[in-house]
Amino acid sequence: MRLKVICLVIGVLSGLSACSTTEKSLAQPRAVQNQPQTQAPEVLNAEGLLNKARAKQGASRIQLLYSARENAIKEQNWPILEQACLALERNETVDYVQNKLYIALARTELNNYSTALNILKTLKERLSLPEHKAWHQYLMGRIYASQGMPKKALTYYFKTADLSFTHKVEVANLNDEIWQALQQLSSYALERFDRGTVVQRGWVKLAKYQQIYIGSGIQLHQALNNWQRRFVNHPATYILPKKVQNAVNLAPYQAKRIAVLLPQSGSSKRLGSALKNGFLAAMDHSEITEITFIDEQLSAEDIDRQLATQQFDFIIGPLLKDNIEKVSNSSAIQSTPTLHLNTSETSSLAGEQYFFALNPEHEVEQAMVHFLSQKFQKPMLLAPDTLSGLRLVNHFKNEWQNYSLIEPEVGLYTDSKDMAKVVANLLEVDASKERIKAVKSLFRKEVESETRSRMDIDVIYILGDAIETRLLKPYLDVNVSTFAKRIPLYASSRSYSKRMDHTDKGDLEGLFFTEQPWMLNKSVDKFNLRAQYDALWPEQADIEQRLFAMAFDAVHLIPELKQLAKIPGKAYSGLTGKLSIKNNNTVERRLNWAQYKQKQIQLVQLEEQKPTPLFMQNHNRFQESLRD
Repeated sequence: MRLKVICLVIGVLSGLSACSTTEKSLAQPRAVQNQPQTQAPEVLNAEGLLNKARAKQGASRIQLLYSARENAIKEQNWPILEQACLALERNETVDYVQNKLYIALARTELNNYSTALNILKTLKERLSLPEHKAWHQYLMGRIYASQGMPKKALTYYFKTADLSFTHKVEVANLNDEIWQALQQLSSYALERFDRGTVVQRGWVKLAKYQQIYIGSGIQLHQALNNWQRRFVNHPATYILPKKVQNAVNLAPYQAKRIAVLLPQSGSSKRLGSALKNGFLAAMDHSEITEITFIDEQLSAEDIDRQLATQQFDFIIGPLLKDNIEKVSNSSAIQSTPTLHLNTSETSSLAGEQYFFALNPEHEVEQAMVHFLSQKFQKPMLLAPDTLSGLRLVNHFKNEWQNYSLIEPEVGLYTDSKDMAKVVANLLEVDASKERIKAVKSLFRKEVESETRSRMDIDVIYILGDAIETRLLKPYLDVNVSTFAKRIPLYASSRSYSKRMDHTDKGDLEGLFFTEQPWMLNKSVDKFNLRAQYDALWPEQADIEQRLFAMAFDAVHLIPELKQLAKIPGKAYSGLTGKLSIKNNNTVERRLNWAQYKQKQIQLVQLEEQKPTPLFMQNHNRFQESLRD
């Protein structure tokens, strides 16, 4: 990020500049043919100036440090900027607030957000100049933006923009930062921001027009003309040719002929058949006129040969991770827009390669965000002691530690017999029973007693499958003390089985879980698809039903992919969830919440507010105390 120096007329700096003298050369120049030979002036970069300053004293040292500071900003050499500012701090006459802002800038750029935030907090009461206020708000916004909190960042960015517009203060890259944050908001969030000053409303309306008319050249052009007439001399004007105009040319993929790579042989053939049904169903409601199925289990050469038989507009697949790696060097794959049905960690693929997986990690993150929104302090995770169970537990713990110092409790079970013991140990019911036994041994008469479970667990998250969940729920019910408040129970989509649910809901009353809309009754009424599916395939397993929905969504994502990739705040409502692309061309899913209630499954809306990172929480409490 190229930043310009805040130009402040500071008396001490002027005085130091006036008092400075030019060093004399130690060697006398030789006379050649009576013409004096002059030495070329020494040109130093920021690091060179800093090193030279360390060898000086007094005014010369300070002047060199100021020069090093300015050059470090121009060169974007953030470590040198920090060192120069820290060296200047030792002098009482230094421009204290501006120098501190530069240290905060350097640490923000070096991803040292915690100390940068602490500096900005200490400066809050010392800001007097508009330039300082503008940069203070801008850096606050940058820190929030770095944590994936665009709505919070924009509240600071818009304050900066107002200060900049009113006082003619230049804050380099502010407009780019505002535009980038706006791209990450949904249309609903943009609507809530469409208020306030003229500067703010101008920015928000421009972002709304792009979302509404992206890919529609004529309509977008008309909307932009109206915007320009309404917001004359708005700072976002420069965005029009630089950013928004690109959206005019961002036409959706027009796929008529597509190739689909799916498993048609081997142990995954059944999965391929479920996908094939979804693709064929989607064709009835799309612009696709021709679809060619290719077995992804073939060799890379055979796949490449089949893809070369005709010119395909789009490719979907493969499904299996190993096969994505296998075809990554295919010339047809690299030259054709492709939506892979899984993720890839190692392949370096072309820019028009997208990834769509039924990734359980998305559900874990969604549940964690809700827990934090509800201010749960101590979650307990119950998962099978398998590779997949451990992977999800570790993913939850790694994400959780960014927002809380309290470690989640984890219980791993090996089989159904092990579950009761794991639950009792985690809730410390066994310890309570031992205490009761010890007390009873002291008295001859019967002693009334009630086992007590631990009181610090405030939410339980089950990561087991449908059978395991139905076994775990009763254990949890009987092991939670009657004196304690009922602990809310949550589960992932693995806990739900549409087939099992028809005959046995078990004792799941009150359990919340995430699930894709396709699997929940009354969640999808698109094309009367659910009724048709149940009539054709009434006995299909849950995994096959989910893959059918995935294939259906994959086809309908084709015309949406470019827009989803360019505007992170844009989403598509599909059978598998609310789909968006945040980064790396990877589709992310947000699932529905449902709850077992009175032997029925009811859709519920649960709060999911982006949590505040741990290092920012103290700052937020400080801000609240100031308001109080």
